[in-house]
Amino acid sequence: MTLLYCLPIILYIARKLRFCFVTMKVCPWQFNVYFALVAALGLLCGCKTNGYDKHDKPMAALRVCIESAGDTTGDMSTVQTISVLRDDPVLLTIQKEPILTEANVLAARVITTPGGFAVEIRFDETGAYILEQYSAAFAGKHFAIFGQWGDKTADGRWLTAQLITHRIADGVLAFTPDMSHAEADQFVLGLNNAAKEFHKDLSK
Repeated sequence: MTLLYCLPIILYIARKLRFCFVTMKVCPWQFNVYFALVAALGLLCGCKTNGYDKHDKPMAALRVCIESAGDTTGDMSTVQTISVLRDDPVLLTIQKEPILTEANVLAARVITTPGGFAVEIRFDETGAYILEQYSAAFAGKHFAIFGQWGDKTADGRWLTAQLITHRIADGVLAFTPDMSHAEADQFVLGLNNAAKEFHKDLSK
């Protein structure tokens, strides 16, 4: 997890710059650039905060994008087409800029469902407000959710295209991900670690 240890620092910088340096391109090299930046800052900071060695804490990244609405034949710089679900691929055109990231996460968990399992993510106050506004305005569209976890940048993919059926007012987003249960456990663990570190840093 060398590349993810200092992720909370990146999240703080990214939030301050309104994520200007992190776009939703699906090309692998762009995510490599992102994680290379994490690694570089890790070398500078020694990956320690208040004497705590973050080598013990795996991290994960989250991107929630919204399906593009209306005509996309004009300016294509703000949208992209992605492929979701490996077994039965679905093409979806989305807005490149994420509306929610791991910086908005309060907690995540794997829950049992009648068909297997799902990932449930609870967002902070800002994230809950964003989720409510977008779910109300884009009913019938989809949330495209990308997850990054594990030791390699390859351990990440578009996890789902979640149909928006109603306004989500409680700040909780649950979805069935395109991943194994073991991957879901790693993903949730990384999100919870990132959330704890990020919100701890903000409280200082």
